[in-house]
Amino acid sequence: MRERLMRWWLNLYGPYLGSGVHVERISADFLEIDVVMRMRPWNGNAVGTHFGGSLYSMVDPFYMLMLMRILGPDYLVWDQSAHIEFVSPGQGTVHAAFRLDAARVEAIRAAAADGLAHRPEFDVAVLGEDGKIVARVHKTRYVRLKPALRPSAASQASAQPLSESP
Repeated sequence: MRERLMRWWLNLYGPYLGSGVHVERISADFLEIDVVMRMRPWNGNAVGTHFGGSLYSMVDPFYMLMLMRILGPDYLVWDQSAHIEFVSPGQGTVHAAFRLDAARVEAIRAAAADGLAHRPEFDVAVLGEDGKIVARVHKTRYVRLKPALRPSAASQASAQPLSESP
């Protein structure tokens, strides 16, 4: 899926429409994504700041989507775990910037080349309008070659003799 189509689809995604999350930019190579969330009456909490669930949802899928797109269809990419630390009250518009570089992607690809699961970790900060940290999120992803492409599966397939036809 091209970056413009992905951005359009994410911005129309029901939970994001409802919580006010907006994907501003996806780079053509999927190495960068910028997301904002404006304060709305429906995404605030009892004390007038951003609801914590909305803050988390705004950062939830992006490193997974980036890796899925960059690594391609040969890999399984899932969320493994997450931790969010609320640092200061979020008011107004908050934003998060997701960044990968080619070296990190190649390191992930190399780590998963043996067919075993690799669990890269990512950190992202949600920043307020003043540039101060509102929340820190630590995510662990699960990355693994699909079963048919794992080295042991490939060697087993090549070791089986071809059946003779009658």
